[in-house]
Amino acid sequence: MSVVMAVLRLVIGVLFVGHGAQKLFGAFGGPGPEGTGQFFEQVGLRPGKPKAIAAGATETAGGALLALGLATPAAVAMLSGVQYAAIWKVHADKGPWVMGGGWEYNAVLVASLMAVAGVGPGALSLDSALGIERAGLGWALAATGAGALGAAGVALIPPGEAGEAPA
Repeated sequence: MSVVMAVLRLVIGVLFVGHGAQKLFGAFGGPGPEGTGQFFEQVGLRPGKPKAIAAGATETAGGALLALGLATPAAVAMLSGVQYAAIWKVHADKGPWVMGGGWEYNAVLVASLMAVAGVGPGALSLDSALGIERAGLGWALAATGAGALGAAGVALIPPGEAGEAPA
């Protein structure tokens, strides 16, 4: 089971690192902070460029932590948070199916992340090697719940109400 969990963490984590690098640096054909910021502005995430940088940094750091199996509940909170924000600001009004721009893929990622937090990162993780592994239903709910709360703060609070400059 440790190898299976390591593969799951590595695939999800490394892909999130790449997704974050697309936002931060324009890597892998991504739009970089300017292009991502413009998109964020269009979907109501203002100010766009700072939120694009924050999202990219969160995906990059959270993905790296998940891939390493280090601070796994924090990694799950970070990554589920960006997925909840994407659901609320980009996909919610399009229904569930990804073929129509919906939220199904984001939901699969959140469920997968919740499973990692619930089962734990496994023996092939830094959490296990350091003796700091935390897992179980409580950790899974706390991590994904923290992600939802963080996303709500980013996605649902209008600009100007969280110390941001009004659009």
